[in-house]
Amino acid sequence: MNLTVVPTEIPDVLILEPKVFGDERGFFLESFNQDSFRQATGLDVNFVQDNHSRSRKGVLRGLHHQLPPHAQGKLVRVVSGSVFDVAVDIRRDSPTYGRWVGVSLSAENHRQLWIPPGLAHGFLVTSESADFLYKTTDYYTPAAERCVAWNDPFIRVEWPLHGEQPQLSERDRLAPPLEAAT
Repeated sequence: MNLTVVPTEIPDVLILEPKVFGDERGFFLESFNQDSFRQATGLDVNFVQDNHSRSRKGVLRGLHHQLPPHAQGKLVRVVSGSVFDVAVDIRRDSPTYGRWVGVSLSAENHRQLWIPPGLAHGFLVTSESADFLYKTTDYYTPAAERCVAWNDPFIRVEWPLHGEQPQLSERDRLAPPLEAAT
Protein backbone atom coordinates (compact mmCIF):
# COMPACT_ATOMS: atom_id res chain seq x y z
CA MET A 1 0.00 0.00 0.00
CA ASN A 2 1.51 3.29 -1.06
CA LEU A 3 0.36 5.72 1.58
CA THR A 4 1.12 9.40 2.14
CA VAL A 5 0.58 10.78 5.64
CA VAL A 6 -0.31 14.46 6.00
CA PRO A 7 0.02 15.90 9.52
CA THR A 8 -2.63 18.24 10.95
CA GLU A 9 -2.69 20.96 13.61
CA ILE A 10 -3.53 18.27 16.17
CA PRO A 11 -0.41 16.07 15.98
CA ASP A 12 -2.26 12.79 16.65
CA VAL A 13 -4.83 13.36 13.88
CA LEU A 14 -3.53 12.27 10.48
CA ILE A 15 -4.78 12.60 6.92
CA LEU A 16 -3.95 9.49 4.88
CA GLU A 17 -3.77 9.60 1.10
CA PRO A 18 -3.58 6.16 -0.50
CA LYS A 19 -1.97 5.66 -3.89
CA VAL A 20 -4.70 5.42 -6.52
CA PHE A 21 -4.05 3.52 -9.75
CA GLY A 22 -6.43 4.72 -12.43
CA ASP A 23 -6.98 4.47 -16.16
CA GLU A 24 -9.88 4.62 -18.61
CA ARG A 25 -11.49 1.59 -16.91
CA GLY A 26 -11.68 3.19 -13.46
CA PHE A 27 -9.35 2.94 -10.47
CA PHE A 28 -7.90 0.63 -7.85
CA LEU A 29 -6.65 1.47 -4.39
CA GLU A 30 -5.76 -0.53 -1.34
CA SER A 31 -8.02 0.98 1.32
CA PHE A 32 -6.27 -0.65 4.27
CA ASN A 33 -3.16 -2.73 4.88
CA GLN A 34 -2.04 -3.25 8.50
CA ASP A 35 1.69 -3.33 7.69
CA SER A 36 1.55 -0.24 5.46
CA PHE A 37 -0.54 1.65 8.03
CA ARG A 38 1.99 0.81 10.75
CA GLN A 39 4.97 1.80 8.59
CA ALA A 40 3.43 5.06 7.41
CA THR A 41 2.01 6.22 10.76
CA GLY A 42 4.16 4.49 13.36
CA LEU A 43 0.92 3.26 14.96
CA ASP A 44 0.21 -0.34 15.85
CA VAL A 45 -3.57 -0.44 16.20
CA ASN A 46 -6.05 -3.26 16.09
CA PHE A 47 -9.35 -2.56 14.36
CA VAL A 48 -12.26 -4.61 15.73
CA GLN A 49 -15.34 -3.17 14.03
CA ASP A 50 -16.28 -1.67 10.67
CA ASN A 51 -19.27 0.70 10.33
CA HIS A 52 -21.08 2.12 7.32
CA SER A 53 -23.52 5.02 7.38
CA ARG A 54 -25.45 6.76 4.61
CA SER A 55 -26.73 10.28 5.11
CA ARG A 56 -28.42 12.98 3.05
CA LYS A 57 -27.09 16.47 2.31
CA GLY A 58 -27.09 18.72 5.36
CA VAL A 59 -27.04 15.89 7.89
CA LEU A 60 -24.57 16.57 10.69
CA ARG A 61 -23.56 13.64 12.88
CA GLY A 62 -21.55 14.35 16.00
CA LEU A 63 -19.57 15.26 17.85
CA HIS A 64 -19.40 11.70 19.24
CA HIS A 65 -16.93 9.82 21.42
CA GLN A 66 -16.77 6.94 23.89
CA LEU A 67 -15.35 7.14 27.40
CA PRO A 68 -12.38 5.02 28.50
CA PRO A 69 -11.87 2.15 28.71
CA HIS A 70 -13.96 1.99 25.52
CA ALA A 71 -12.52 5.05 23.75
CA GLN A 72 -12.34 4.38 20.01
CA GLY A 73 -9.69 5.24 17.50
CA LYS A 74 -11.29 5.64 14.06
CA LEU A 75 -10.02 5.41 10.51
CA VAL A 76 -12.70 7.07 8.38
CA ARG A 77 -13.33 7.50 4.67
CA VAL A 78 -16.08 8.29 2.17
CA VAL A 79 -16.88 5.92 -0.71
CA SER A 80 -19.78 7.87 -2.22
CA GLY A 81 -20.35 11.62 -2.04
CA SER A 82 -18.49 14.04 0.21
CA VAL A 83 -18.38 15.22 3.81
CA PHE A 84 -16.65 17.81 5.96
CA ASP A 85 -15.09 15.63 8.65
CA VAL A 86 -14.10 16.99 12.07
CA ALA A 87 -11.98 15.73 14.97
CA VAL A 88 -11.99 17.64 18.28
CA ASP A 89 -9.40 17.13 21.00
CA ILE A 90 -11.37 16.60 24.21
CA ARG A 91 -8.44 15.26 26.26
CA ARG A 92 -8.26 17.69 29.18
CA ASP A 93 -4.52 17.17 29.69
CA SER A 94 -3.68 17.77 26.02
CA PRO A 95 -1.98 20.96 24.79
CA THR A 96 -4.52 21.00 21.94
CA TYR A 97 -7.60 20.58 24.21
CA GLY A 98 -10.66 22.15 22.60
CA ARG A 99 -9.01 22.53 19.18
CA TRP A 100 -10.45 20.96 16.06
CA VAL A 101 -9.30 19.79 12.65
CA GLY A 102 -11.61 19.69 9.65
CA VAL A 103 -10.96 18.02 6.31
CA SER A 104 -12.97 17.30 3.18
CA LEU A 105 -13.31 13.58 2.55
CA SER A 106 -14.86 12.39 -0.70
CA ALA A 107 -15.17 9.50 -3.09
CA GLU A 108 -13.08 11.58 -5.50
CA ASN A 109 -10.14 12.47 -3.24
CA HIS A 110 -9.97 9.03 -1.52
CA ARG A 111 -8.58 10.65 1.63
CA GLN A 112 -8.89 8.97 5.00
CA LEU A 113 -8.65 10.49 8.46
CA TRP A 114 -7.12 8.82 11.52
CA ILE A 115 -8.79 10.02 14.71
CA PRO A 116 -7.12 8.60 17.82
CA PRO A 117 -8.95 7.51 20.99
CA GLY A 118 -9.85 10.45 23.21
CA LEU A 119 -11.09 12.74 20.45
CA ALA A 120 -14.67 13.54 19.49
CA HIS A 121 -15.69 13.04 15.88
CA GLY A 122 -18.40 14.36 13.60
CA PHE A 123 -19.16 15.09 9.98
CA LEU A 124 -21.45 17.18 7.77
CA VAL A 125 -22.65 15.77 4.45
CA THR A 126 -21.84 18.26 1.68
CA SER A 127 -23.08 16.23 -1.34
CA GLU A 128 -26.62 15.01 -2.12
CA SER A 129 -25.81 11.91 -0.05
CA ALA A 130 -22.70 10.23 1.31
CA ASP A 131 -21.63 6.73 2.26
CA PHE A 132 -19.25 6.97 5.19
CA LEU A 133 -17.08 4.05 6.35
CA TYR A 134 -15.10 3.78 9.53
CA LYS A 135 -12.93 1.22 11.22
CA THR A 136 -12.81 1.38 15.03
CA THR A 137 -10.31 0.17 17.62
CA ASP A 138 -13.00 -0.69 20.17
CA TYR A 139 -16.53 -1.97 19.96
CA TYR A 140 -19.55 0.28 20.12
CA THR A 141 -20.51 0.45 23.79
CA PRO A 142 -23.77 2.36 24.38
CA ALA A 143 -23.06 2.96 28.09
CA ALA A 144 -19.74 4.65 27.23
CA GLU A 145 -21.07 6.77 24.35
CA ARG A 146 -21.11 10.55 24.78
CA CYS A 147 -21.78 13.57 22.61
CA VAL A 148 -20.48 17.15 22.54
CA ALA A 149 -22.54 20.00 21.09
CA TRP A 150 -21.76 20.45 17.40
CA ASN A 151 -21.98 24.23 17.84
CA ASP A 152 -20.09 24.56 21.14
CA PRO A 153 -18.96 28.22 21.42
CA PHE A 154 -15.66 27.18 23.05
CA ILE A 155 -14.70 24.85 20.19
CA ARG A 156 -16.13 27.02 17.36
CA VAL A 157 -16.05 24.47 14.53
CA GLU A 158 -16.45 26.29 11.22
CA TRP A 159 -18.97 23.97 9.60
CA PRO A 160 -19.57 24.80 5.89
CA LEU A 161 -23.31 25.28 6.38
CA HIS A 162 -23.62 28.35 4.12
CA GLY A 163 -26.43 29.81 6.24
CA GLU A 164 -28.43 26.55 6.39
CA GLN A 165 -29.36 24.72 9.57
CA PRO A 166 -28.01 21.16 9.82
CA GLN A 167 -30.23 18.12 10.13
CA LEU A 168 -29.53 16.67 13.58
CA SER A 169 -30.65 13.67 15.59
CA GLU A 170 -32.41 14.39 18.86
CA ARG A 171 -29.30 13.29 20.77
CA ASP A 172 -27.05 15.63 18.77
CA ARG A 173 -29.53 18.50 19.13
CA LEU A 174 -29.48 18.10 22.95
CA ALA A 175 -25.74 17.46 23.35
CA PRO A 176 -24.03 19.40 26.13
CA PRO A 177 -21.08 21.75 25.64
CA LEU A 178 -17.57 20.34 25.97
CA GLU A 179 -17.12 21.56 29.53
CA ALA A 180 -20.11 19.48 30.68
CA ALA A 181 -19.69 16.55 28.30
CA THR A 182 -16.42 14.93 29.35
